[in-house]
Amino acid sequence: MNVEELVRASLREQAADTVTAPADLADRVLAVRRRRRARTLAGAAATTALVIAAAVAVPAALDRDGGATRLASEISRGKTLTDVDQSPPRDLIAVGDQALAAYFTVRMNKQPNRDEILTRTYSVLDQKTGKYEVDARWAYLAVAPGMRTAAVLERQLPAGRVGILDLLTKKVTRWIPVEGGVGSVEFSPDGERLIATTYDKNPDHFYWSEKVQVNDTMEPQRVYSRTGFAIVDVESGESDRHEVPPYMMEGDLEGFGPGEKLRFNNDGTLVYEPINMAPGRIFRDLRGKVVAAPPKEAHVDLVMAPAGLSPNGELVAGGFAGGARTTATEVLDPGTGKRAAKLKGQELLAWADDERLIAWDIAPGGNEFENRLVLITIGSDKVVSLSGARTPKDYSPGRWEPVFAKR
Repeated sequence: MNVEELVRASLREQAADTVTAPADLADRVLAVRRRRRARTLAGAAATTALVIAAAVAVPAALDRDGGATRLASEISRGKTLTDVDQSPPRDLIAVGDQALAAYFTVRMNKQPNRDEILTRTYSVLDQKTGKYEVDARWAYLAVAPGMRTAAVLERQLPAGRVGILDLLTKKVTRWIPVEGGVGSVEFSPDGERLIATTYDKNPDHFYWSEKVQVNDTMEPQRVYSRTGFAIVDVESGESDRHEVPPYMMEGDLEGFGPGEKLRFNNDGTLVYEPINMAPGRIFRDLRGKVVAAPPKEAHVDLVMAPAGLSPNGELVAGGFAGGARTTATEVLDPGTGKRAAKLKGQELLAWADDERLIAWDIAPGGNEFENRLVLITIGSDKVVSLSGARTPKDYSPGRWEPVFAKR
């Protein structure tokens, strides 16, 4: 389980009825960690390394004869594509404006000195065949809106450059040097910029020297290492870097491991930093200065509900709203943070359109962590399966994390 899963689990154990994290949430999470054998995964996502890209126009590529080659994600536009018998999926999953652009699995590589390094293995949509294929070259990958290109980081983190990967040819078209060492990268909603979170150590490295007790065993832990972020212009390659150290809780308690990755807000004008205390998020300008939350994003929680603000800006995805034996989610009024509707599902991942969301939900007969992708609709009890169920076992090939993008 990753940090975000631990937070969710702690809330579920209380039959979570609130949207924002309470002030003592960190202590509750630590209590959960001592009741369960669990590991902190890299932010992002691990869910929760979840990427949700916005729309941007992308020209069709040319084949060798000069004819246009249409992307598999583009050809399927308007169709709902499922892969309910496979987990991890092998064929394109897409609904509404969103498609599963890639997914990754995680393993822990043990070192001779008892340190451990978290390693992601990505499977990326082949835009010619419409199937997911393993591409083990990258430590981190983010898919651009339109799904024509991706930003990639090489295996040795922190990386000194960001690659721009052509998803048709599977070749890096160019490398963009970035000062400070990059540990994660995300696209802006318009696809024209990147936010690269910088670190002075590998954010996926777990140190035995920092070990803590989890249940009856000692386990290595990560250390604070985030230094800031850089805003990178994709076309020119120019970047502007600013210092933002890891969020520290009162009493110098650990926040999100080495410092959670930073992302753009909904319209790309601000930086969004998740924190694991109320109010759950900090907004910064593009130079790193803390600013007030935009009126419609004050209740956006990309840890508990990665879907965020709806495309029309009228609703915000909320967190888990079920009980000890039932799953449910909710959508909120963006102005008040109050519940606008209660929905099916376990975790809201991406908006397919203004009324439908892609979510995790427990597979029939499964437990809390045997979940599948589903499509749920506001005002309806109908649930449409999109994928097969994940295995609940940490670090196994069947425990995959989705990377969504606008198609």
